[in-house]
Amino acid sequence: MFDQTFVDGTQKTKKPYTIVLSLVLQIGIIGILILIPLIYTEALPSAQLKSMLVAPPPPPPPPPPPPPAAPKVQPKPVVRQFIANQLMAPKVIPKQINKIEEAAPPPDVGAGVVGGSGEAGGAAGGVIGGVIGGVPGAPPPPPPPKPKGPTGPVRVGGQVAEANLIRRVQPVYPPLAKSARVSGTVEFTATISKEGNIENLQLVRGHPLLVNAAREAVLQWKYKPTMLNGQPVEVVTNIIVNFTLSQ
Repeated sequence: MFDQTFVDGTQKTKKPYTIVLSLVLQIGIIGILILIPLIYTEALPSAQLKSMLVAPPPPPPPPPPPPPAAPKVQPKPVVRQFIANQLMAPKVIPKQINKIEEAAPPPDVGAGVVGGSGEAGGAAGGVIGGVIGGVPGAPPPPPPPKPKGPTGPVRVGGQVAEANLIRRVQPVYPPLAKSARVSGTVEFTATISKEGNIENLQLVRGHPLLVNAAREAVLQWKYKPTMLNGQPVEVVTNIIVNFTLSQ
């Protein structure tokens, strides 16, 4: 009895229309699952949509072209109206010709010197060698005074002063400086008077052991007077005295 029941059940499940119906249902479910995402699409976020739709800014406009350079005007060559060593007739003859009038010569005063040519700006009755603009018959002005000599001493170089030296006294070597083997140069500045004597002798530099001997000798020197514009003048110069051990 159980065998018949089992066999009957298997025969009922193996009917062909049930198999076809199950296949159709399965295919329909699968198709619905595929079509749902295609029909109901998901909207994109607004921020994402805006960022995608923003276009880049346009490039800056190109700089304007430089203005065109001003055209260079070539100077027109000047046509010369005259040609050297050639005479040419004028193209246009003027209607009126200007006349050049020369000034009349001055009247003859009749008081000139025979053979004289006169002097521009002179006056009638003038004398020979007179001053233009002076009073006729007045004596000529006195000659200008001679230039005066300098009021103070004139500075001259040492070489000029040595050229005018007439008498030179050699200094005596101090024994103390000689025993100490001291040598060197003593320099003075002095004023040479109009008579050629040494005045206002002042020390510039020198060793103390040599200064007195050099001073005594220089005060005895004699110079020829220095002349300026024909007159003797006082001069200021430098005097150098050398001391050597072989002296």
